Amino acid sequence: MARQFFVGGNYKMNGTIKSIQDIIHHLNDAKLDPKTEVVIAPPALYLLLAREQLRQGIEVAAQNVFDKPNGAFTGEISAEQLKDSGIGWTLTGHSERRVIMGEQDNFIANKTKAALDGGLGVILCVGETLEQRESNKTIDVVTTQLKAVADQTKDWSKIVVAYEPVWAIGTGKVATTEQAQEVHAEIRKWLSSTISQGAADATRIIYGGSVNEKNCRDLAQQPDIDGFLVGGASLKPAFVDIINSKA
Repeated sequence: MARQFFVGGNYKMNGTIKSIQDIIHHLNDAKLDPKTEVVIAPPALYLLLAREQLRQGIEVAAQNVFDKPNGAFTGEISAEQLKDSGIGWTLTGHSERRVIMGEQDNFIANKTKAALDGGLGVILCVGETLEQRESNKTIDVVTTQLKAVADQTKDWSKIVVAYEPVWAIGTGKVATTEQAQEVHAEIRKWLSSTISQGAADATRIIYGGSVNEKNCRDLAQQPDIDGFLVGGASLKPAFVDIINSKA
């Protein structure tokens, strides 16, 4: 069975009520490829606004989730609270949280498991730094990040893997189609040997890292690239072109 193309928009710490409403109105009015699953991740403060104003068929993701269901964890949001608010997805493992917030593989795996247990879909981000790529450690780094999650759960049916080379995020540098396809194929091979062939065939592996309306179509043609996690370009009208890149 063919994997459904998936495009996520990660707004990061960007946007105001007005600008996010403008983005939502543009998405609501746009003609989007009905075969593509679309999920946007605004800042936590605007999750309910987005859920209330988006048309049916476009989902909303949190950018972060905690690994406990409730309690004395100031500033955190649980999977249960997100689910209760109609938010069906969350990101975990984004490199900005790994690097800036110091989140380690085990903590990210715990958060991923908590989100899955809470009924959420998870966009699990993995990727290597430039130094790691130049040292030919890309596959080791990425599979180590994935293994931490595999140690927590064998059910990958609600996980979308987002390969985001750290050196390409927000830099304007993009992995070549060949580089991206090579890593995606290795991730699929790892899923086959570690989880199951069924998981390898069904799990969507999407690319992130300075994706825009100019480079998305070539990337979308690669056999193991099942969509995109888009940063800055998701705040612009051209996000629609990226959503429709497979059409």
